[in-house]
Amino acid sequence: MLTIEQLVAKAKADGASDIHLICGLPPKYRVDGELRNMSDAPLTKEECIEYAKEQAKTPEAYAEFEKVGELDAAETYADNRCRIHIFKQQGVPSTALRLLSDTIPDLKVLGLPPAALDLPNLHKGIVLVTGETGSGKSTTLAAMIDYINHTKNCHIVTLEDPVEYLYKPDKAAINQREVGKDTGSFASGLRASLREDPNVILIGEMRDKETIETAITAAETGHLVFGTLHTGSAADSIDRIVQTFPEGMQTQIRLQLSTCMQAVISQQLLPKKMGGRALAAELMIVTDAVRNLIRNGNTPQIQNAVATSAAIGGQTMDQALVKLVRSGQISKDIAVEYAHEKDYVKKNC
Repeated sequence: MLTIEQLVAKAKADGASDIHLICGLPPKYRVDGELRNMSDAPLTKEECIEYAKEQAKTPEAYAEFEKVGELDAAETYADNRCRIHIFKQQGVPSTALRLLSDTIPDLKVLGLPPAALDLPNLHKGIVLVTGETGSGKSTTLAAMIDYINHTKNCHIVTLEDPVEYLYKPDKAAINQREVGKDTGSFASGLRASLREDPNVILIGEMRDKETIETAITAAETGHLVFGTLHTGSAADSIDRIVQTFPEGMQTQIRLQLSTCMQAVISQQLLPKKMGGRALAAELMIVTDAVRNLIRNGNTPQIQNAVATSAAIGGQTMDQALVKLVRSGQISKDIAVEYAHEKDYVKKNC
């Protein structure tokens, strides 16, 4: 049985992003988006329990996991910070372990649209980074926060579950708060943050009505708020936020969003032709025209507004995919597979 340290060291050496430990299967890791075996021997129930206890760290934490069925944590193994999620399946612990980058990447090297590099220079409003799990949202946000850290004399408060990237304060003062350890929930931590004199607030996940409502209030009162949603496009993000609220509140929420929303980045990580993964990113910059569409509930027209916003740096996901094909980074087949409008991508690649 390999130790967690050995598994992480091997995953790191092979460029893997995630490790999965499941009873009855060999340890697996994800390389370039594809799951592969790390060894031949399937894990036993006893080994899975041992792994879970090791990652839980304390008997009290493991007892809480046994009671609840899930446990989130962050820890360093083999000199690599990892985000850990332990959960039960058929009564046996399983682990999903995400390897985080040793260093926070420079915002310029991520492959974002050039106009996205200006977003950390905003003074107030909401900037969302959206996409499915594993699409690089945390990395993009960390790069933006670290850019602010190195360029502005300000106070940054982050709310995370768990804390992933660790910032080294430079020009900024930074408080990183972990949900479940430093505060009870995103909503309660966010409410408290408004009394902590922040300039910038990072919300690891905008999960519920109360968190979203407080985030809007924070943006309206002069704070720059970064957050994430699990949505596939800018228009979907607006609808997801609005639909979190009862019907009687939705008109008011649309009005508030139209005044405080600044931009939405929607991301996917796609396999490159020569190995590795490429970032495809949609960018919606909230112009006066987009504000009107949000306010009036015309979200189906937002996609058209983004598609015609190239002059100010916006682009749709499909436009991003076409650019990646033309630059030789991904194949046309991959672009079509991940496209929103497949005919558009087929025609323009």
